[in-house]
Amino acid sequence: MPLTVPKDKQEAYRRNYQAATFGRDRLFLIAGDQKVEHLNDDFFGPGISPEDAEPEHLFQIAAASRGGVLATHLGLLSRYGHRYPRLPYIIKVNGRSHLGPNDEKDSSRPWWSVADIVKFKSQNKLNIVGLGYTLYLGGKYEARMLKEAAQLIFSAHQAGLIVVLWIYPRGKGIREEDIQTIAGAAGVAAALDADFVKLKYPYSSKDKNIAKKYQTVIKAAGRTKVICVGGSRRSLKNMLSEIKNQIDISGSSGLAIGRNLHQRSLKDASKLASGISQILFGEPNKKSSRFLGIF
Repeated sequence: MPLTVPKDKQEAYRRNYQAATFGRDRLFLIAGDQKVEHLNDDFFGPGISPEDAEPEHLFQIAAASRGGVLATHLGLLSRYGHRYPRLPYIIKVNGRSHLGPNDEKDSSRPWWSVADIVKFKSQNKLNIVGLGYTLYLGGKYEARMLKEAAQLIFSAHQAGLIVVLWIYPRGKGIREEDIQTIAGAAGVAAALDADFVKLKYPYSSKDKNIAKKYQTVIKAAGRTKVICVGGSRRSLKNMLSEIKNQIDISGSSGLAIGRNLHQRSLKDASKLASGISQILFGEPNKKSSRFLGIF
């Protein structure tokens, strides 16, 4: 229990943490915030299921998953949440599109305050368990983003909510998939008091020991738990194998997955989500072992 959570909010924080982690101390985050970050590029086109053109596809996938948490901006939740009231949600409070030069964009200021989210939750009784914030290290607005993230986490904890940080080192000369660079971002998440941090994983590395080397990142995060990004689209078998290595060898505490999941049909996305849930949370029962043979 973080010391920033007051005594009268500790039970609420505990409930939210348990709901977010399916009671297993791991986070299966479905990245619906890509509706802003990637615009429509990742939701419509060749190789993408026609189902993905509709925002509700994200909610349907999350509802079909076991233990999945949907991260989305408040607007989508306002429009679709009434159909999926029991789903656990992370409200993403900032973001930016990919249009124009990235270094000109100031996405530091949250779109909604913690008070706004708390009010929205109390009015609608939705299962909002926490907040999410993206922070770019090394960029023009780094100092402002660090301050916003710090204040957001403190206020969220005061309200009994958890916080997930998306932290990406970005800028000229920065090697985004360098282990030490990623570990540095993990350490920043710990210094900010984040509950979880979503970080890059060196999927492009040809080093067979990369999963073991990633342990450096996990150690740097301390008691802040690390979840890895899903990366670009790959086969189901490769995806599940990599996730298993991240959990069993690296020691990560979950996965954040977007296009690799939502670009598939609901049927295929549900199949992948089932495999991810099996790795993160174990078998739902002894008879269910569809993916066990992959490993």
